[in-house]
Amino acid sequence: MSPARLPPGPKGHFIAGNLVEFSEDPLGFLTRCAREYGDVVRVGKRNYLLNHPDLIERVLVNGDGNFVKLAGVVQGQRHKGGFPEAMMNSEGEDWLRKRRLVQPAFHRKHVAACGETVVSLTERMLEAWPEGTPRDVHADVSALALSIVSRFLFHTPIDDEVQHVAAAVDAVMRHTDSPLRPPIWVPTPTNLRLRRALGRLEVLLEDLVRRYRERPSERTDLLALLLSSPVPLSEGQLRDELATMIMSGHETTADALVWAWYLLARHPEAEARLQEEVDAVLGGRSPGAEDLARLRYTEAVVKEAMRLYSPAWITSREALRDCELGGFHVPAGTMLAVSQWVTHRDPRYFDAPEDFRPERWLSEDAQRMHRYAYFPFGGGPRFCIGSALAMMETVLITACMAKRFRLELAPGCVARMRPALALQPLGVRLIPRSRAPARQEVRHVAGA
Repeated sequence: MSPARLPPGPKGHFIAGNLVEFSEDPLGFLTRCAREYGDVVRVGKRNYLLNHPDLIERVLVNGDGNFVKLAGVVQGQRHKGGFPEAMMNSEGEDWLRKRRLVQPAFHRKHVAACGETVVSLTERMLEAWPEGTPRDVHADVSALALSIVSRFLFHTPIDDEVQHVAAAVDAVMRHTDSPLRPPIWVPTPTNLRLRRALGRLEVLLEDLVRRYRERPSERTDLLALLLSSPVPLSEGQLRDELATMIMSGHETTADALVWAWYLLARHPEAEARLQEEVDAVLGGRSPGAEDLARLRYTEAVVKEAMRLYSPAWITSREALRDCELGGFHVPAGTMLAVSQWVTHRDPRYFDAPEDFRPERWLSEDAQRMHRYAYFPFGGGPRFCIGSALAMMETVLITACMAKRFRLELAPGCVARMRPALALQPLGVRLIPRSRAPARQEVRHVAGA
């Protein structure tokens, strides 16, 4: 096919291409590329950016099997990143087998049963928030989300080991916040910190599995399913699966919550509407999974926060064979990036895309939207396995927060984004202001 069929894109440096510009400001660079060059952008010799929902759907749904997450694994190479035995680092039949093994742990009945745990742990966290004192809310909700996911995955709290998991997550984020990074075996300060943190996490998980085996019982959590696999899993496979589930399952939820609360603090009218709904639905009691269907505006707040600041801000697939996308030639081996950050802010699909408008999700327009104009949990066969749990957590936790507090930005608070493996919020400090008088009045009436 003629080179003229290649898509347009920024010319870049004759040696480094666009790597430097991308590494300095990935979100801004990708947005400019999409707005200036269209639905298919050639951002590197073998790197395309796709910006139309039809193209995003074709690549993620992957009906013809041409687009894979890890081409090297398909070709028999071992995954070179961390936790190589995990489902998310697998491909083909190996991935399908692992997906089928873990899927029952995320059945809707198990997710709903976790609602009480979500609420009780959230209320315990909020009880410790002193009135009017600025909080590093990311640290708070990270610990909360970790407590929740550990109980969901293996019915075992790891609250005393929170610092080890937090250190591992921070090290991974620092390692992945730039494409200009040396291999992990190079002894840079960042790599050494990463290796130490992952080593401590491995020891923690090995001890957890050992203790779990010493107390056998009838369970349906993830670890029980892994241990009862028809094909016994090695210690490395157990460790890798648990590590990826713990790290991805709590960090992205924490990020989504912090962004939602940050946006609410900046938009008091939306926070007031949220509180009105929570008061009307709950009547002063604690929320539960059975309330989710009625907490429609609360859910809209969460969805809108994940539109503007989706924790999963970019994902990619590799073309195994030559093909055509959007009228342009795609050579085999081309990396195809799709960006939630770019598509979720595209004015073709969202009115006033930079504005925080939770009510947009309550309109008929939201029902008519292309499914892949909004895809915070990815799509296709590799759709996030924990999406239902994540949504339940974020909605119930936000309802608990709105029932008890209103939030203000702390003086000097300047939120920054770290687009690493997830879109982390940095520098978000919020002041909780108690809504105790209204809550006490409800309790008095209830007890009369």
